[in-house]
Amino acid sequence: MTGAGEGIVVPARPRVVPVRPRAGARRLAVLATVLSAAAAQLAGAAGAAGASAAEPQALAEGPVFNDPLGGTAEQYAIRTRLVQLTDSALPGSTIKVAVYHVWETTIVNALLRAQARGVHIQVLLDETSVSDNPTNPSYATLKAALGTDRTKPSFALLCPAGKSCLGDPKFGKSIMHNKFWLFSAVAGGRDVVVQTTTNSTPSANTKFFNDALQLPDNPRLYAAYSSYFADMTGKNWRGWRYRTVTEGPYKTYYFPRAGTTTETDTVHNVLSNITCTYRDSAGVTQRTKVRVAVFKLTRQVIADKLVALRKAGCSVYVTYAQTDSAASQGGTKGTWEALHTSGGPSLRCYNDDRDPQNPGEPLVTPYIVHNKYLLIDGMYVGKRNKVSFTGSGNHTAPALRENDEAW
Repeated sequence: MTGAGEGIVVPARPRVVPVRPRAGARRLAVLATVLSAAAAQLAGAAGAAGASAAEPQALAEGPVFNDPLGGTAEQYAIRTRLVQLTDSALPGSTIKVAVYHVWETTIVNALLRAQARGVHIQVLLDETSVSDNPTNPSYATLKAALGTDRTKPSFALLCPAGKSCLGDPKFGKSIMHNKFWLFSAVAGGRDVVVQTTTNSTPSANTKFFNDALQLPDNPRLYAAYSSYFADMTGKNWRGWRYRTVTEGPYKTYYFPRAGTTTETDTVHNVLSNITCTYRDSAGVTQRTKVRVAVFKLTRQVIADKLVALRKAGCSVYVTYAQTDSAASQGGTKGTWEALHTSGGPSLRCYNDDRDPQNPGEPLVTPYIVHNKYLLIDGMYVGKRNKVSFTGSGNHTAPALRENDEAW
């Protein structure tokens, strides 16, 4: 999700709320500062709504971040926001949820509470939400309460086993990797889109850094996401075509995207719109800043482009959890080698399996960066701007060509 140009772009706001750095998380805090501009507004709106249910406050537009290294409130910040919205959904309204994995009783119970109030609930999950965790009752509970008939106002569905809902099976295994929530009407707002990077799993709160972008009162983007949701639940992969929708400063991209060239690589196109050096109003040469926080970066053309931008004069910082390399590919060099080339971007691998409670012992589930955002501060599409992109997709080939993703 980004603003005009390739990518939704979040326009710069005058007030920035810094994220307090914590041990082992300082780089992520710096990255998050640009996106956090409206976080205080969100918190204020949520508090005011709780204090005066009779006079609901208008929902604020902006991001929410969790902090797995923080206290309980910080760890569960995104989940709390989703539950608040679900609990404030108006009778007769509709909630649509497209999430890769849902394993949390808290989320399931919030949806069932809403259904009991007369809210229509529509849920779509990847099949691995069941097969990867067969003892978890979340989908079975939703299925029993909502049914599986997509022609009804409420339902719970899975994409096909081994395939995303819209992916061409000729590519082999793919997944429905989306992570968005749609609310047609809640206390204080209508047509609410929440695009996030988080799944509904315990680790998503307590081990993974994630982000979410809340966009209320945006009927065009709500309709675009709803149309995409309907396409996925219809599972008509033969008729699917990649598309984008623009509304004001925002632009959304809906995947998978067919093609084989860099011209049909959305992220590569975004990066190609960057000019690395420019003169400010005082005539001083400035460098465009490019910040990437992503779980997995294995698409070679993206790694190569980030290196090229750094060599062209951009200030480029990349925080990631996974890449590929000669060690993982039987001797064939990958994105790790490209990114670590001389003159390449500043890098941090945030994949920390150190157990703070048991020094020297590895964690089963490490602390990782699970965000998928790209920040550009400088010259973009020929104009001085600050632009933010976020969504569900990693910088991998399947995220572009095979998976169901929104960005």
